[in-house]
Amino acid sequence: MIRLEHFYIVLGLMLAVSAVMTLRDRHNPKRYSTALFWALYALVYLAGDRLLPAVAGGVMVAMALIAGFGGISLGQYGTLDKEQRSASARRLGHWLFMPALIIPVVTMVGATLLKDVKFGALPLLDPKNLTIVSLGCASLMAVGAACWLTRSTPVQGMREWRRLTDAMGWAVVLPHMLAVLGLLFAEAGVGKAVAHITTTYINMDSRLVAVAVFCIGMALFTIIMGNGFAAFPVMAGGVGIPVLVGVYGANPAVMAAIGMFSAYCGTLMTPMAANFNIVPVVLLELPDKNAVIKAQIPTALPLLLANIVLLYFLMGHK
Repeated sequence: MIRLEHFYIVLGLMLAVSAVMTLRDRHNPKRYSTALFWALYALVYLAGDRLLPAVAGGVMVAMALIAGFGGISLGQYGTLDKEQRSASARRLGHWLFMPALIIPVVTMVGATLLKDVKFGALPLLDPKNLTIVSLGCASLMAVGAACWLTRSTPVQGMREWRRLTDAMGWAVVLPHMLAVLGLLFAEAGVGKAVAHITTTYINMDSRLVAVAVFCIGMALFTIIMGNGFAAFPVMAGGVGIPVLVGVYGANPAVMAAIGMFSAYCGTLMTPMAANFNIVPVVLLELPDKNAVIKAQIPTALPLLLANIVLLYFLMGHK
């Protein structure tokens, strides 16, 4: 059976290879600290379930210190020059899109047509993480297709992988840390504090007000924390469950789905969602570091309003 843990190992090995390549890259002015950052991240994937919680926490603190003190730098990656890339693009034409299209197609096939396929008593794909496992298989197939199409080697693929991860830097780790932050906030009772503040200073006798507070709160907490998964435990514990579900009888599934969609509106408007809004600016070398956010705000605000309307009318549907 293909399980999610197998892809953790693959990703950990890729990060380890990236660390070794960085260590050998004399053109990187901070190769030792950069290599250490990726090696520590590789350790999390390769041995995370066997690490003591204190050790795992220490690893993440060390990574944060390396990134915070500017310990991640770019090196030399052995990529083709601009003229060679342009010539290759002209030669391949629209076939360049094939590896990218393989990912959604294979993911969909795995999550639908292959979900009941078994070898003996075991399913082919882990049923608990069917979509993510299908995505992992699709990504590996896309890499193979890209190597075949461009006549490149997996080693060149690793060079490109290192170039992209170095360009994104610490932002690669940010979604994971922010998701954990949401759990920490929930354990610290932030949700209860939000519930106390909202019910004390905002009149929740109106269903529309309660829905608006929940959706806008999801967006605002996401703007602050940069991740909808970090915002959800706080707002669900503060408003969603006690008020919308407990008082107005909302369907928890509808509340959660539209609540997360509201959180994504916040994602569109915050630099804290660095992997979405800052990394593209760096990769595209845009002059305005907030260019992506400014382009997304006209979409995010009307969409948030639409979510409030949808939740108000659909929250009671079973």
